[in-house]
Amino acid sequence: MIPSTPQDRDFPWWLVFVAGLGVFAFWQVLSDDDYRQVLNTLRRGVVITVFVTLVSFGLASAMGLLLALASLSRSVILRQTARVYIEIIRGIPIIVLLLYVAFVIGPGLVIAWNWATGLIGIDPIRTRDFTLLWRAILALSIAYSAFIAEVFRAGLQSVDRGQIEAAEALGLSRWHRFRHIVFPQAIRMILPPLGNDFVAMVKDSSLVSVVGVLDITQLGKVTAAGNFRYFETYNVVALIYLTMTITLSLLLRRLEQRLRQGQDRGT
Repeated sequence: MIPSTPQDRDFPWWLVFVAGLGVFAFWQVLSDDDYRQVLNTLRRGVVITVFVTLVSFGLASAMGLLLALASLSRSVILRQTARVYIEIIRGIPIIVLLLYVAFVIGPGLVIAWNWATGLIGIDPIRTRDFTLLWRAILALSIAYSAFIAEVFRAGLQSVDRGQIEAAEALGLSRWHRFRHIVFPQAIRMILPPLGNDFVAMVKDSSLVSVVGVLDITQLGKVTAAGNFRYFETYNVVALIYLTMTITLSLLLRRLEQRLRQGQDRGT
């Protein structure tokens, strides 16, 4: 049984304060013409931000799981290759990786695609056909896959070795051991830190504005440059991000409580 912490037993006064502050902030935004105009402009960026976050995180999770499996493989080549990838990507700032993918790897992939497809007679594509939006998604996926790989690796290694050996004794294949024994137990350890990475990606998705993707941050910069109302514009930008991240954090905390209750019932 996992004991509850003092933080779990505390009444969430901080949430009452934040909720009250949020209601007041939104009331100010909706009751002021300047704020309301900025909010209407930034709504388009919310769609792009959510799209970038969801697609990038999905790709990063898939890549991270493959990297984690490679790092735990019996093959020394797979283990070392995964480790090299993880250490190099984790050592590069995300904004640098974003610029590198957008302006170096992106055009390089187009050249490689045109060369490969040219051999079989397919018409080439132009560099601009690989849009900056998808280059930014690729960059975030690569960046976060290295961090998520470590989350998956730690979760998979947390499963008791005895249960895996028992599954082997029953004659289960490696795939069935992973599907029915290892992953269902590991996911309880993986979900909380994975959720934290998701919240972090919501914030880091703002970095795509440096390559011109029209997310919340980029639209905020364009709007402020046009109306010169920097105070109002960036107040709304900050409010939107805070609403998204705090809501996600509360949902993740609820998920952790449900997982803890499930573990308590299972003991």
